[in-house]
Amino acid sequence: MAAALGRDPASGDLFVSKNRKGNRLKVLAWAGDGFALYLRRLERGTFAFPAAGGVGVVVTPAAQLAMILGGLDPAAARSRKRYARPDPANPRTV
Repeated sequence: MAAALGRDPASGDLFVSKNRKGNRLKVLAWAGDGFALYLRRLERGTFAFPAAGGVGVVVTPAAQLAMILGGLDPAAARSRKRYARPDPANPRTV
């Protein structure tokens, strides 16, 4: 199974796929003693799923997946400036 997915399913990663219309998402997750499959179907509209490159794999952070499931378009979202701790190894950030 890990060879087919390209990653280790027991690592905590979620594997998400969508249908051609874009109104259904399937999420495959390891639940500790087996797999859990979740399906989310929209009555109207489509999910704003990021386009995959030639490989067909898109790695997204959990916050971006939550936005997609919540009906938001991550490409249209604007991130706000946040404080970042300066890195002493990189003098350009100090």
